[in-house]
Amino acid sequence: MIPIAKPFLAKEEADAASAAVLSGWVTQGPKVSEFEEKFAAYVGAKYAVAVSNCTTALHLALIVAGVKRGDEVICPSMTHIATANAVLHAGAVPVFCEVIPETYNMNVQHAEKLVSAKTKAIILVHQIGLPADIDAFRNLSARHGLQLIEDAACAVGSEYKGRKIGSHSDLVCFSFHPRKVITTGDGGMITTSDERYYHRLRLLRQHGMSVNDRQRHTSLQLIFEEYLEPGYNYRLTDIQAAVGICQLGRLDYIVAERRKTARYYQEKLGHIPCLALPSEKEGYFTNFQSYSILLKDNAPVSRDELMQRLLDKGIASRRGVMTIHREKAYGELCRGLSLPVTEHACDRSIIIPLYVPMEKKDMDAVVHALISILC
Repeated sequence: MIPIAKPFLAKEEADAASAAVLSGWVTQGPKVSEFEEKFAAYVGAKYAVAVSNCTTALHLALIVAGVKRGDEVICPSMTHIATANAVLHAGAVPVFCEVIPETYNMNVQHAEKLVSAKTKAIILVHQIGLPADIDAFRNLSARHGLQLIEDAACAVGSEYKGRKIGSHSDLVCFSFHPRKVITTGDGGMITTSDERYYHRLRLLRQHGMSVNDRQRHTSLQLIFEEYLEPGYNYRLTDIQAAVGICQLGRLDYIVAERRKTARYYQEKLGHIPCLALPSEKEGYFTNFQSYSILLKDNAPVSRDELMQRLLDKGIASRRGVMTIHREKAYGELCRGLSLPVTEHACDRSIIIPLYVPMEKKDMDAVVHALISILC
């Protein structure tokens, strides 16, 4: 079976995790701090705050952005359900926006139509690593006095107008799930250049404690912590951070290899009349966290039939990014909601295998299978 994805991990990561275990400091500690500093430097932000996953990153970002019960937050429906779940966890209501089919990212014109007196923030998702139009949404947010939060779960290593994703906005959230470009097993990061956000994020991720565990355990003076506000246990461990430091060191290589595979797919699949392939406009640089193909209306098979026939040939695939408003969990909230562009993009797209290292014979097998089914 050719898998849809797999993490790129080596002996260095295993050795780093082992060293963290043997150090005796396995929870949030010196390796977390080192990972944060190196990650912030990589993306070009002043600060980075490591957390347990991207869902908790989004939750904390919404809280420090001032989102409260009864507020509305505009986000796409075509994204992982965690984006909208974080809005609900913050007590707010997700308002779902249409996407642009070529990039699966939010349509700024539709987003503006959704702004109401209750709108507090916009979550801009860089879907499957394809950068969204940050400037357009920054301008929209500024016009209406809204907070802009970037959901960059898939976008580590991607760039927008010559700068890494993570440096454009004051709250940018990343994921280190195994399906992402780099992984810590699970984990997340929030980048910011706002010092107030930075200090409050650090406070909230560890129960609202005035001093963290590392400060208490290394101090030569007696310290009693205070709890300044109700917080959360959203910490990353030092074991995970040690792995993350290794992964970050090879991130540029991983992205370059993913882009090579994506170029190969573009060359070999570009002639198939019933396929639309990912596009990368000038000023946009994607890490190709996933490679999604869209079946046009003249395709000889349905999306589901294509996926089954690929599976019969030993090739895994995944449906195009989910639509939250059609999931049972959101049935009551979204009753009667229609997003035709989003629904068409979801129902006609699939994600095909892309990982590092990917042997040429496996790339060829994917290409030949698609040609045999679609041509």
